[in-house]
Amino acid sequence: MTPGPVDSPASYRHVMDPSTPSTSSTPPTAPDADDDALLADFHTVLRRLLDRLPGSDAGRRLADALHEHLGTAPHLLAVVSAPVPAHRLVDADIALSEVMAADPDASIIGIAGDARHHMSLGDLVQGFHGPGMSVGQVDYDRMPTGPGTDDQRQVVTSGIRLFTFEGRPVAVRQQGMNRQFGRESGTIEVVAEDRDLSDALMARVQALMDERSVIRGQVLTFGSDPYGQGLAGVTFIERPSVDAAAVVLPDGVLERVARHVIGMGEHRERLVAHGQHLKRGVLLYGPPGTGKTHTVRHLLSATPGTTAVLLSGGSLRFIHDAAKVARAHQPAIVVLEDCDLVAEDRSFAPMGASPLLFEVLDALDGLDADADVAFVLTTNRVEDLEVALSQRPGRVDLAAEIPLPDAEGRRELLRLYGGHLFGAEAISAAAARAEGTTASFTKELVRRAVLAAAIADEPPSDEHLGLALDELMSDTQQLTRSLLGVGSGDDAGLDGAAGMPPGRFSRPARSVASFGTSSDGGISDPG
Repeated sequence: MTPGPVDSPASYRHVMDPSTPSTSSTPPTAPDADDDALLADFHTVLRRLLDRLPGSDAGRRLADALHEHLGTAPHLLAVVSAPVPAHRLVDADIALSEVMAADPDASIIGIAGDARHHMSLGDLVQGFHGPGMSVGQVDYDRMPTGPGTDDQRQVVTSGIRLFTFEGRPVAVRQQGMNRQFGRESGTIEVVAEDRDLSDALMARVQALMDERSVIRGQVLTFGSDPYGQGLAGVTFIERPSVDAAAVVLPDGVLERVARHVIGMGEHRERLVAHGQHLKRGVLLYGPPGTGKTHTVRHLLSATPGTTAVLLSGGSLRFIHDAAKVARAHQPAIVVLEDCDLVAEDRSFAPMGASPLLFEVLDALDGLDADADVAFVLTTNRVEDLEVALSQRPGRVDLAAEIPLPDAEGRRELLRLYGGHLFGAEAISAAAARAEGTTASFTKELVRRAVLAAAIADEPPSDEHLGLALDELMSDTQQLTRSLLGVGSGDDAGLDGAAGMPPGRFSRPARSVASFGTSSDGGISDPG
């Protein structure tokens, strides 16, 4: 008899529910023994093919793999875990790889399924979720190890390392950060036959993380972009190259700053031997555009191999993280630019109780006295730091003013930026006319002169320098001069300038006399 149509409700129910009686009068066909044998042979061949794939663990339970390596059921062993900050994930990978390399039979396995992102190693081996997790592929991610585009490393972000440590088997789960699954940091989890072995391995990994760190000796900054590339907000920066000859300051200023920041590090052994502390704080203050940042760039250039963390503006809220990095990777320099911008910022303090600047100063005080760490602060408005500095004496032990350049300073700046382009008389005349201007102004002056020559398709000449100076010194360029730091000590350039209402930038006058200046140029205790 011909079977019913394929869309028959009864036939559909029969397929989905074998207990439903079939309306067909055709009896079911008995399984053929030859078919069973064929299926068995096919299963055997398929299994052998999968087993021969390189690195294949198809269908292998994770708990079984760990049991085989450890010699004990893993769910009976304690798991020791430690968080890994996102910017230390590369360090952790380097450390674990070095420890693992001592075992020639070491291997690494992955974990199958998305559930691995939500479960600890203990959860993975307990078997609470049915037969347990299966062995899968290892996950990797490329992470930066320096400022260059080729400074990259393949880092394990989900995998279990199986090796021996001190002659005994251990399993280490390595997990990276993953914001998609709510993880803002990584994790290292160790399972071994006893807790002491796990603790010893953790201590060894931590020591290697500090010793082999890719952060050590680098220049970096902390960012706040949650989607930015890099080590979770840590960005590597090329170390600047600025010779001392390129820093134009009054006689003795650069030498005094360099002696405090660099000299103490160079003579750390003698200082410590005589009971002197190494931690130091330097404040560079003066009008905008006078060379504070340029001075900092020279300090970084003159200290190759020193770890440097640069913070400015809103990123100053990472000061505690920066202090931890500096402490772990000495010798170090922590640069805090434009501290006056956060002198009255209470948005990052608990319940708005204290300005962010107080947190910065607390971080300065939180390091051990023998920590070879220099904090370099810059500010355009030292008067805004008066209260904080007077209430936190001793955080800053050298204050150096970076003033507007005098006539000789302006001539030297013009020779630095354009001495090969313009004559000595033109440089002297321009320096005399540009009284009260900044180093930033001089640099822009030379650039405009070169641009004017390029537009005219002529080589730069004294005439182009004079025309550029005429333009910058004209009344129509008042705002431009202010943006270059000219007359910005009291914001005179912006107050009442075209498009700016009078009084917009006015501030009450404040004195810095209450925290004084010590005989060596540092800030002394009030009174």
